[in-house]
Amino acid sequence: MKDTKSNWKVLIMDKLTVKVMSYCCKMGDITAEGVSLVEDLFKRRQPLPSMDAIYFIQPTKENVVMFLSDMAGRTPLYKKAFVYFSSPVSRELIDHIKKDTTVLPRIGALSEMNLEYFTIDSQGFITDNDRALEDLFSDEENIAKLMREFPFVRYRAAKSLDPMTMTTLRDLIPTKLAAGIWNCLVKCKSIPNFPQNETCELLILDRSIDQIAPVIHEWTYDAMCHDLLNMVGNKYVHEVPGKTGNPPEKKEVLLDEHDPLWLELRHAHIADASERLHDKMTNFASKNKVAQLQHGSRDGGEISTRDLQKMIQALPQYSEQIEKLSLHVEIAGKINRIIRDQELRELGQLEQDLVFGDAGMKDVLKYFTTKEVVCRENNLRLLMIIAAIYPEKLEGEQGLNLIKLANLPPDDVNAVNNMRLLAPFSESKKVSTGGFSLKFDIHKKKRAAARKDRSGEQETWQLSRFYPIIEELVEKLSLGELSKDDYPCMNDPSPSFHGTSTAVSLIHETPVAHSMRSRRTPTWARPRGSDDGYSSDSLLRRASSNLKMGKRIFVFIAGGATRSELRVCHKLTGKLNREVVLGSTSIVDPPQFITKVKLLTANELSLDDLEI
Repeated sequence: MKDTKSNWKVLIMDKLTVKVMSYCCKMGDITAEGVSLVEDLFKRRQPLPSMDAIYFIQPTKENVVMFLSDMAGRTPLYKKAFVYFSSPVSRELIDHIKKDTTVLPRIGALSEMNLEYFTIDSQGFITDNDRALEDLFSDEENIAKLMREFPFVRYRAAKSLDPMTMTTLRDLIPTKLAAGIWNCLVKCKSIPNFPQNETCELLILDRSIDQIAPVIHEWTYDAMCHDLLNMVGNKYVHEVPGKTGNPPEKKEVLLDEHDPLWLELRHAHIADASERLHDKMTNFASKNKVAQLQHGSRDGGEISTRDLQKMIQALPQYSEQIEKLSLHVEIAGKINRIIRDQELRELGQLEQDLVFGDAGMKDVLKYFTTKEVVCRENNLRLLMIIAAIYPEKLEGEQGLNLIKLANLPPDDVNAVNNMRLLAPFSESKKVSTGGFSLKFDIHKKKRAAARKDRSGEQETWQLSRFYPIIEELVEKLSLGELSKDDYPCMNDPSPSFHGTSTAVSLIHETPVAHSMRSRRTPTWARPRGSDDGYSSDSLLRRASSNLKMGKRIFVFIAGGATRSELRVCHKLTGKLNREVVLGSTSIVDPPQFITKVKLLTANELSLDDLEI
């Protein structure tokens, strides 16, 4: 937008680029850059010959034809066109543009941006396209301009790569992605100003590394909002009082990083978030006489949503602050009611005990026989966790009895069976060397466990014991302890990078090769007012103490990432003093993941796609 000298510009986008833009900024941000009007490429538009136009569009033939028709002839719609394609443009389309001699002098810029991904927050993005990572790395010149990073490329090795077994195309996805990226990076090294030494680390995984994280109940505010409240993306719909005499109106709000309260609470345990909200509202009421009058004489009593609405009307100068507080009090209250009504605390305890090997099939049978079915989906999720840990327990008559006790319909049974077939190979017969291995505790009759307790981690809140596997993988990667057999490196790094603790400490103190990016502190760090230990503002205080951040760690999960995994990346950024960025093909909340598993076909689950 800086290329145009015009004071006000028109921004023209297509359906996909509108989505890209809406994920990363608001209309106010666009207006602040001098854009007075945002238009749809395919809608009839008013001619504005005195204004410059910025086209942010996909490089498709239809889009190029529309752009040329706007700018061709004696009376173009705009003064000059600054065209930015969201991905690499073909030579044929460039030639097509060049043929129109009336348009060429009216083009102020023509560039490729490689921006066909969607930011979830300041440390997470999704591609919404299974081939997006391959497409991104298909043009080495553009990737050299875009990334300015030369990563160590690590990937999850296919588990069945041995002479006696067969592997699936699904199992080879990380290997295939890593090979494609590495081939591109090798070519990039010949491009001027591209780093010649490694500047960061990239770990490529797929959903098979942790099949429990997408279905287990995660107890943080962010995860519970998306799990229990039927949200669409980050949109939450709630009722607000109508104008005098009118019924309540529905209002749509975004829960994102533009909301300071959301930024503070999103990674907090739901009990912690609820306490903080109550304290904030009580503190506000105690310091404001009008708020006290609206609250009434109920000293120490609960403040209701109606009380908050009265405060907004009585204190217009605080309306925005109280509206945000009122919104989150309502959300937290709704979540807590669902937790109580569905008896999720007891279920959550059983889920976590199963994962850590502290409960077994007897406990599951007791749960099914003593509890009434409050929510059938919760029974399904419990059986899917069992299918991931004990796939053999769901075979034959024993499996049929469990499913009968859970009272599942046929499509839910299909999800359980598919989850069992997706379980790591031969887990019941041998200990896998992968991140999703079975552990045995001799004190508990060798009961299988999918996780072991983290040393040095204290469980401040009940049901906060569970952690996604990537937390363990990223920590080991940072310490140079990640298995090269299970997670090979395309670069074959030297011992000076991974070998001893001394070598690792040098990464943080005097790295040999710096990123060409100018920013050396976390991109998401900004002052907010949270103190939960690993949210953005807490980390900012650490980052601002003149400590240099170590080399970035990028993690890409094909097949979808969970909100718990995104939370872990924020947490580890502070713990490791290295910015950890998570990318994936999508964000999978439990309902979406369950639907995907239900819809898996026999071909997608077969073990004979490809012989090695």
